[in-house]
Amino acid sequence: MPYGFLDIAVTPSVRAIQARMGVDGIWRDFTADRKSDRFTRAEAGFIADRDSFYLATVSETGWPYVQHRGGPRGFLKLIDDRTLAFADYRGNRQYVSAGNLAANGRACLILVDYRRRARLKIYALVETLGLADEPELAAQVVGPTRQARTERIFRLRLMAFDWNCPQHIVPRFSDEEVAEMLRPFRHRVAVLEAENAALRARLAGDRG
Repeated sequence: MPYGFLDIAVTPSVRAIQARMGVDGIWRDFTADRKSDRFTRAEAGFIADRDSFYLATVSETGWPYVQHRGGPRGFLKLIDDRTLAFADYRGNRQYVSAGNLAANGRACLILVDYRRRARLKIYALVETLGLADEPELAAQVVGPTRQARTERIFRLRLMAFDWNCPQHIVPRFSDEEVAEMLRPFRHRVAVLEAENAALRARLAGDRG
C-alpha cells in the first residue's frame, strides 16, 4: 500500500498542533497525497539536475543529524522509479550519518533548486553497501573523475516524496548559473568593443 508523505510526517503531536492552530481540517484527508511512492519524470529531471542535497538521519539517542551532501550535477542517481543511490566519499571521517543509518535506516532528503525556488522532500529507507557487494550499482554511481576515495554506496528505497511551497526560498545562483546568465551580455560587450576598436582604427587612418 502506498504511503503518502503526510501519512509518515503527521503524528498525534503534529495533529494536536494543527488542531490548536485551526488547520487540522486542511490535512485530514491525505488521499491526493498517496501517489507519492513512485518518482515521475518531473522528479527524475529535478533529481538529475541537482549538485547537492541535505540528508537527515536520527541517532540512537534520538537526536537528528542533518548533513549537506554535494558533488557533480546528477551524483544522486535515480536507479528506478522507487530507488536512488549515491556514492559516499571519504570526508572528515566522523561517520555520523553512516553510523546513524547503520542503526536506523530511516532518512529524509531535501533537494533545493534555489534558482527556480523549488524544493523536493523525500522519505527513504537507506541500505549501506560495500563497493564489491553490487559492482554494477557501484559502476552507476561512482564518478569516473572523482578524486576522493569512495568508501561505500547508499541505496535509498523511496517511501514517499512531497513538493514543498516555494514561499520562503530565497533565490541563489551558482557560479555556473551566473556565468550562463552573463554569457549574452559578455558576447554583446565583446561585439561592441570590437566595433569600437574598428572605429578608432578608421578614425586614426582618416587623420593620417
